[in-house]
Amino acid sequence: MEHAVKRKKLIVVLGPTASGKTATAIALARRYRTEIVSADSRQFYKELKIGTASPTIDELIAAPHHFIGHLSIYDYYNASRFESDAMEKLKDIFIKNDVAIMTGGSGLYIDAVINGIDELPDPTPELRRELKRLLETKGIGALQEKLLQYDPEYYQTVDLKNPKRLLRALEVSVTAGKPYSELRVKSTGKRFFEAVFVGLECERSILNDRICRRVDQMLDAGLAEEAMQFFHLRDLNALNTVGYKELYEWKDGKISFEQVVENIKTNTRRYAKRQMTWFRKNKAIKWFPHDQIDMIFHFCDQMLEGTLRE
Repeated sequence: MEHAVKRKKLIVVLGPTASGKTATAIALARRYRTEIVSADSRQFYKELKIGTASPTIDELIAAPHHFIGHLSIYDYYNASRFESDAMEKLKDIFIKNDVAIMTGGSGLYIDAVINGIDELPDPTPELRRELKRLLETKGIGALQEKLLQYDPEYYQTVDLKNPKRLLRALEVSVTAGKPYSELRVKSTGKRFFEAVFVGLECERSILNDRICRRVDQMLDAGLAEEAMQFFHLRDLNALNTVGYKELYEWKDGKISFEQVVENIKTNTRRYAKRQMTWFRKNKAIKWFPHDQIDMIFHFCDQMLEGTLRE
């Protein structure tokens, strides 16, 4: 017997980097015999496996994953395109299942699927040149000050050491005459599913230890060798990310390899802190200790009551 009305549910597993999202998502996918949509923008690129902590072959076999390694570092991609692609994939999954899983640490990409996202306006060539000239002549501090003026909300969560993200936010804010943070996410009206948010949290000391161990494991697995394959492409946006940019500074002779290791760990901890700042804004998230899978199962079972086919 089936319920007359079934509400499709999207379980969203989120949290800071190294909190165990992949393992939790796989456990939930196996429990509900469904599939996983990845919303980790770093794991989209097929060339970057080690430094993005992409799921292993065994993990990919354990549960069907989508949007892992489906792009090249040469491809242009953004949250708006991901929204469209992910919505199409979810429609396919929901034909077969009443439940789907989405996981990742990219808050903007998760929000795009849940709430929708607008296409952002493109700047004029003159504005783009003006902002790049500001960066070249006065340094990244000038961009930071300008962003604080135009969009103090985004200033609190953006990687302030990433000039490309600062430039993009300023280009959009100046062109539209509105803060970048206001323009990114729009209200979609009703989706064809309901979102159930599961947040994973760790004590800071535990998370920092997990981050340090992960960085060491990545380096042992060949992160430096992977990064050097693409040194000549370092200006691509996909490579302007933690783990790769620090190794390129070492290649340039700016820092020692020992400092590379420390910088990757420090910048990863800072990234985790920014992720939590973003996620804490969503009051619908139910937070759990990262290692309490039985508690998560119980919560999701309750939230899915009346949804699953009998």
